Amino acid sequence: MTTLQIPKTQKAAVLHEVKGDYHIETDWPVTQPNELKAGECLVKIEYSGVCHSDLHIKDADWGPPGIMPLIGGHEAVGVVVSIGEHTRNPAVKIGDRVGLKYIAAICDICEMCRSGHEACCTIGITKLSHGAGIQGTFQQYAVSYVNYVTKIPDEINSAAAAPILCAGLTVYKAIKTSGARIGQWIAITGAGGGLGHLAVQYAIAQGLRVVAIGKSDSYPVISLAVLKFPPPDTGEKKKKLVLSLGAEKWVDFRETKDLVADVQAATGGPGPQVAIIATGGSAEPFRQAAMYLKTTGTMVGIGVPVGTPTLDIPIGLLIGKSLRIIGTAIGDRQDADEAMVIAALGKVRTRFETRNLEDLNTVFKEMSEGRIAGRIVLKL
Repeated sequence: MTTLQIPKTQKAAVLHEVKGDYHIETDWPVTQPNELKAGECLVKIEYSGVCHSDLHIKDADWGPPGIMPLIGGHEAVGVVVSIGEHTRNPAVKIGDRVGLKYIAAICDICEMCRSGHEACCTIGITKLSHGAGIQGTFQQYAVSYVNYVTKIPDEINSAAAAPILCAGLTVYKAIKTSGARIGQWIAITGAGGGLGHLAVQYAIAQGLRVVAIGKSDSYPVISLAVLKFPPPDTGEKKKKLVLSLGAEKWVDFRETKDLVADVQAATGGPGPQVAIIATGGSAEPFRQAAMYLKTTGTMVGIGVPVGTPTLDIPIGLLIGKSLRIIGTAIGDRQDADEAMVIAALGKVRTRFETRNLEDLNTVFKEMSEGRIAGRIVLKL
């Protein structure tokens, strides 16, 4: 197959020990075309997003990474520059602009893959996960798989597309899984955060009515420009943000005296049909959602709380209200295509800052301190 000019070495951010800093190395080897296996492709990375999951992986919060030294990162956009020999019927070709996701590939033979739950494939989640099981996207050239990368529409630029491949995909999948129908109310916690501000937009794009739940002491997503030191948030700023994105109602959980009653009142009384829990601070938003959801409502959890808290709600409430409680982590290839098309149509816009790869450790420090506004995208 035709191969573009590929260097022997590249710049990469490399982690040599868990909880340590990333080291910028300029002589990290680039996988060469003759080293690619059938089904693999080499992608020249243009932009890579930085996800909170990257921080968890760096600090081994979910167990040690599958490889070390590790190149993290799992939401990136770049151009295919080489495809492994003997690859049959590749879904992409040399020169295509594609996106890399957390799952790089799946086994395609397990029960989860065969039953339409490929995002739950154990091999994909563990051994073939970018930035955890295999080398990720904090490098100029990354290896992925021709039949799992996502084609990027011409209508969206690479930097804006990168966060859609994880944050956007995650919230889109959650809304899709909830079964919410046009005209129904949906409550979104952490509505102004990296996931939450995208969830608001995806909900609006699907004809849902949004109650945005946020807090008054986080950092706002206020601009597409580079924000070096974003100012402390206020409830009013957060409210303006989510309303500008299309939310109809705003509830500040730092100021409310009764969040359950306020959320129900915002919907006219019975409560929302769906609650998307996009925050990971504690289990409390999950418990509150069970209280304010209307009868037959659905709670979808995507934010992972710190530590190992448990969901504590009255069983009588669960049964009496006929509630559904669902957990969803990431989406599959079809979900990614759908989420990207909606963004390419201009119905979803990521609020992000652009940084350099050399800023990665600073980004993680700001992330751990809660000082990140929206999403961070690294220019490679």
